Amino acid sequence: MIELRNLSKKFGDLQAVRNINLKIPDGELFTLLGPNGAGKTTTLKMTTGLIAPTEGKIIINGVELNREPEKAKRMISYIPDEPFLYPELTGREFIIFVSRLYELEKETIMERMEELSREFRIGDWIDLPASEYSHGMRQKVVFIQALIHNPEIIVIDEPMVGLDPVSGRTVKRILRERVTDGTCVFLSTHSLSVAEEISDRVGVIDNGRLIEVGIIEDLKDNPSSTLEDIYFALTEEETDVM
Repeated sequence: MIELRNLSKKFGDLQAVRNINLKIPDGELFTLLGPNGAGKTTTLKMTTGLIAPTEGKIIINGVELNREPEKAKRMISYIPDEPFLYPELTGREFIIFVSRLYELEKETIMERMEELSREFRIGDWIDLPASEYSHGMRQKVVFIQALIHNPEIIVIDEPMVGLDPVSGRTVKRILRERVTDGTCVFLSTHSLSVAEEISDRVGVIDNGRLIEVGIIEDLKDNPSSTLEDIYFALTEEETDVM
């Protein structure tokens, strides 16, 4: 479970995130939606411990991130919107390197890497240096290293960026399978269609405020409404208020 309590973040005079309270239980895929600059990436980075909140707490499966960061972070995998790999390492070497940080046995690493590489259709690219990879290929390798240790919590910023349609479908299937097995998934995306397809709940953030949370069907004004209708109604209303 992820629990955000009164979470806020300031960068100088900019209030990027304002007093967010949110619980995401095990076995749920929660999607954070919002316009550029709304606070989505800042919220995700605070959840993973990459940046510290100005105020508030992050609780990961009962562990307060600020107090026991190493223990909390071992339960989390983070996939950023800009995938990072060491350019001199091959995809295989990078995945092994990350897997060893989680103290996986060699046999387990090789078995899971083979399975995930096949699912993402990486082929012989896995043994080429990352400096030769496209954005989409880097994204595939980052997904593999994030999934290989079977994390309890997966945090993803824009999961479909750079992926071809087949890989995108693979990601959606794998995430839903992990959620069914009890994994907690927290992601942000600009793709309303992806959010509508795979989310258990969604939240809309604007101007740093979490302005709405719920199951898509419960947020609709009428049965013919789409997530796009809901999103624009909420964000335009927030703009009018500001």
